[in-house]
Parts: sequence; structure tokens; C-alpha cells
Amino acid sequence: MYLYEKNLIMEAFITIAVFDYIHEIEILKHRLDQEGLQYFFENEIMSSFAPMYSTALGGIKLKIHPNDFATVKTILQEMKYDNNLKIV
Repeated sequence: MYLYEKNLIMEAFITIAVFDYIHEIEILKHRLDQEGLQYFFENEIMSSFAPMYSTALGGIKLKIHPNDFATVKTILQEMKYDNNLKIV
């Protein structure tokens, strides 16, 4: 697939969630990969280099294909309410 075609596909992606810090997306990435979903995080690289710019950039935006909306919404809800991760 050519870069131009990839860009057209990425333009169809929608923002479903916005995060402030890079550490907030790490576990979510693994969960999305497990489901085999297509996604990307806009501003992820810039936020990892300069975390203080995250807010100025509008946060780290989770972009997904519209067909995956229901699945990703469920994953986000699970991670919000059924989070068994504890810092010890």
C-alpha cells in the first residue's frame, strides 16, 4: 500500500479518547493489539519527547477506525472500571 493510500485511510479514523500522559496509553496499546484492532495515537511521539507540550498539542489522541468504535468503547470502559492494576 502506498503512503498516499495509507494517509487516506488514516483520515477516516476518529478520535475516541484523549490522554494527558504517555504512561496512560501503554497497557491500552497491548489490549488493542490483543483484539487485532487498527489504531494509532496522535501526538504520542512528541509527548514522549516533551511531556509538558502534551496539553498544548491537545493531548494524546487515540484514533480508531469507525467500525471498531463499539469494541474500543468496551475496552476503555473495562480499563476504567475493572482496573486491577495496583501500585505497590
